[in-house]
Amino acid sequence: MMESLRQFRSEQGSENTLFVHTTLIPYLFGSNELKTKPTQNSIIELRRLGIQPDILVTRAPVPLTAHVKEKLALFGSIPPTNIIEAIDVQNIYQIPINFHEQHIEDIILKQFNLKVTKSNLDYWYNLIDTVNNLKDEIEIALVGKYTELEDAYLSVKEALKHAGYKYNTKIKINWVNSESLEKEKVNLKEIFKNSKGILVPGGFGSRGIEGKIKAANYARVNNIPYLGICLGMQIAVIEFTRNVCKLPDATSREFNPTTPEPIIDLMADQKSIVNMGGTLRLGNYECTITKGTKTYEAYQQDTILERHRHRYEFNNKYKELLTQKGMVFSGINTPSNLVEIIELKDHPHFIACQFHPEFKSRPTKPHPLFDSFINASIKYAKSQK
Repeated sequence: MMESLRQFRSEQGSENTLFVHTTLIPYLFGSNELKTKPTQNSIIELRRLGIQPDILVTRAPVPLTAHVKEKLALFGSIPPTNIIEAIDVQNIYQIPINFHEQHIEDIILKQFNLKVTKSNLDYWYNLIDTVNNLKDEIEIALVGKYTELEDAYLSVKEALKHAGYKYNTKIKINWVNSESLEKEKVNLKEIFKNSKGILVPGGFGSRGIEGKIKAANYARVNNIPYLGICLGMQIAVIEFTRNVCKLPDATSREFNPTTPEPIIDLMADQKSIVNMGGTLRLGNYECTITKGTKTYEAYQQDTILERHRHRYEFNNKYKELLTQKGMVFSGINTPSNLVEIIELKDHPHFIACQFHPEFKSRPTKPHPLFDSFINASIKYAKSQK
């Protein structure tokens, strides 16, 4: 890879390329020393490979001294102004501001001979102020099978926070292992006693599925706001079919290939495929939203584009039955007639989608479904006081 980068710069020139070297500056807390030798060595190694860094981004828990910067500039043949400090921060959104205040965008634009204009980051300063001064807090239960490794749900966790920022509310996550809900004498009321919303995210495989179904049932029966994502939508449909439509064998062919009630099934063009590698439904797909639904209220749009990563789909054979019992199919991929979003008519907020809305959420612009979910959860919390 390094040789490819060297060749690319050689072919395109320095005015069309920019090398940023991110490096750790070890800090000895006992003597309050910042050690530059590892960075000097890494720059020497890069040079051996024919690469000269243009910008040095230094990771350290404290600001660099003038002496350390001078040393790095001298041994790295890098202008002192091109040494950007990435010191530890309590609020991750402070990092872009730290870089901005060190004029990193000016350095990049000048390298590419582009016009340097004044940046307006007022909206970002407002975000930092909001995050640092959140007034309220609510708990959301996230029911998954990988909760021991929270980073497995990092995008979902951040999307929940994004929606919380809009309402000046800190989101506390109640990490619930779905397998723990499958125990015979589990007390769901105790587990969810402080949770003002229940979210079931995506996943693969049959492990912990019955626990997720219990969580969806608890949210539906107790009128607790629910958001299902990908597998979370399939879980919601299975639970509804079993307990409302009275088809106890309803499940997905992913969990039981011989089920007599495949409420979730493979797409028709996949059933003859033996090797399932590469058959996931991936990328952006269009979805038409039904007006008058809670989903439409969230999006305020007739047509949306959302990102997918799944293989199994809702089986349209059961659509009429579920509709009669109160399920609303509020989002449809019209070309393939695939169900994208469901909701429940007589529930304060029970929405589930086949795609991954967390992928399109941003700190200053929460995804509509997360926005709607957190708004409903806040209202639910107030109603419980």
